[in-house]
Parts: sequence; C-alpha cells; structure tokens
Amino acid sequence: MLNEFTTLLQGDDLIDLDQITNPLLTVQPGSLSLLEEKPYLGLLLFFGLNFIVTGVIMGYFYYRKTHRRDYLFTFIMVSTTIFLMVYLLESVKIKVGFALGLFAIFGILRYRTDSLPVREMTYLFVIIGISVINALSNGTNSIMELLITNSIFLILTWLMETKHLLKHTSSKAIIYERLDLLKPNMHDDLLNDIRERTGLNVTRFEIGQIDFKKKLAYIKIYYPGNGDINTADTMKMNQFPI
Repeated sequence: MLNEFTTLLQGDDLIDLDQITNPLLTVQPGSLSLLEEKPYLGLLLFFGLNFIVTGVIMGYFYYRKTHRRDYLFTFIMVSTTIFLMVYLLESVKIKVGFALGLFAIFGILRYRTDSLPVREMTYLFVIIGISVINALSNGTNSIMELLITNSIFLILTWLMETKHLLKHTSSKAIIYERLDLLKPNMHDDLLNDIRERTGLNVTRFEIGQIDFKKKLAYIKIYYPGNGDINTADTMKMNQFPI
C-alpha cells in the first residue's frame, strides 16, 4: 500500500497546485483592486459598517431605555466625526497614539457643562473605540476580522443590557422624617414603612446624613428594576423646578 501511494505521488498525471494558486495569489503588475481604483468606495463601505454598528448600539440598546435624544445626537455625531477624522488622516503615522489621545481628551473634558453619568461615559468610550477600530482597519485587517470585532461589541452590549444575564437593581434617594425608626433595632419597621409609602418592593437601604435640627434623614433605597433609566434620580432637591 505504501509503495502504491509513493508511486501515485511520483506520477506525472498529478495536478500541480502551484499552477492553480499562483495566478490567484500573485498580483499582476499595474493592476489595482476596485477599492484602490475608487477610494471613495472604501470610505463608504467602512463608514456604512461603522454607522450600522454604532446605530444599533445607540438606537436599540441605549435610546430604547433612556429616550435621551440629546445623548443620542451627541454619540452619533461624535462617532461620525471621529471615524471620518481618523480615516482621512490614516496616512499620517498617528495610529495608537492618536486613538489614546482621543480617549484622554474626552476623559478629561467629560463635557464640562454637565457631569456625564458613568453609563453615558461608558457608551461614549465604546463608540469612540468602535469608530477608531473601523477607521484604522482600512487595508490593515481583513473584512472577516473587522466583522468579528464589531460583532463582539454588539454581543457584549446585548449581554450586559439584557435582563436575563444581570439582575437590574434600581436606587432612589429619599428624605425621611421619622428619625425614631433609624435605630438599628427598628430597621425592619423602617423598611416596612418605606415600602408602604413608596409602593416599591424595597430590598435594602442605606442611611446617609441626619439633620437633627430639621428632623430629616437622607436615605438611599434599592428595589428591583426593569433596567429603565430614571434621570430624575440623579437630581438634587434644589434642581427640581418649582
């Protein structure tokens, strides 16, 4: 059997794989690919991929829960601006240093007009990362690698936002006036009183500052939530319009 296999390999009738693969792998001199002949097609292709991925993350995962059009507008425009800026400046050897510089700038500024919540900062960091990756992948990574990378972002965002993987717990700050229930041996009564007043299934609470002069206490309560974001919970009492 071994002798017959050796004779078969030495035969003249075998197909030479080099004759088949060489024409496919060898680039003919003077020939250009379609993207090289028409560079704007590459810009449209990569921008379309970046816009679809960031649009799904911001429109489906973020906006569906927060309904904040101001943040949605900001995130989409930041993503578009960064992608076009990095893509068109790709010839300049900035690469990693430029990408890290963008992260540092937005991390320091944090939109100085308002303090950006942690959730929004995370989404901002994600769309900046996706935009930089898609812009710098032009000609350096295969399409399959780029699709896998963007798919990882989509899958991880979905897993973190889904109710089945992580249990969402909402919190709310309240001002409480019954100081007699703040004693450690009265915490069960305090919990029941808060549940009755708020109608929420409060599971635990944290006692903050206590003002004995005004007979008020600041308490943070925690209860099961559906993952929706209530922006009013982050506001102070003096920020509510009267």
